[in-house]
Amino acid sequence: MSVVSQVILKADDELRYPSSGELKGIQTFLSTGEQRVRIAETLAENEKKIVDQAQKRLFQKRPDFRSPGGNAYGQKQYNQCLRDYGWYLRLVTYGVLAGSKEPIEKIGLIGVKEMYNSLNVPVPGMVEAIRCLKEAALGLLNNEDAAETAPYFDYMIQTMS
Repeated sequence: MSVVSQVILKADDELRYPSSGELKGIQTFLSTGEQRVRIAETLAENEKKIVDQAQKRLFQKRPDFRSPGGNAYGQKQYNQCLRDYGWYLRLVTYGVLAGSKEPIEKIGLIGVKEMYNSLNVPVPGMVEAIRCLKEAALGLLNNEDAAETAPYFDYMIQTMS
């Protein structure tokens, strides 16, 4: 849900017009729209490259994940890991576009730790994978765009830790 939607819903729930502070928040949100779209386009257009760089970094750090008994051992498990990396990258783009961490939480993080635990997937490994995704993604962005994007990765890392 975007900042605009949140302000409108809150004001409506309280049977009032948006406050001047809320309107300033909307103005700021709208003024950063071009940047948010640019970031989302860059991440989407480079998903394959970002995921490839991230998986290489992760499996260099943790070769045991690809070894027999590891969660990315075998082609099926490896492909599932790459699928998940792409999914987490998409979650970041949703957050950036909305200007809020709410889509990340609602779409992707509710119950994720429990799901991975039930599948015997080590959550710390997924957290490390997201760190690698963050590093690869931010490396493609200019400093200003990277600073805008980093908190969304950090939110996922913190929530899953």
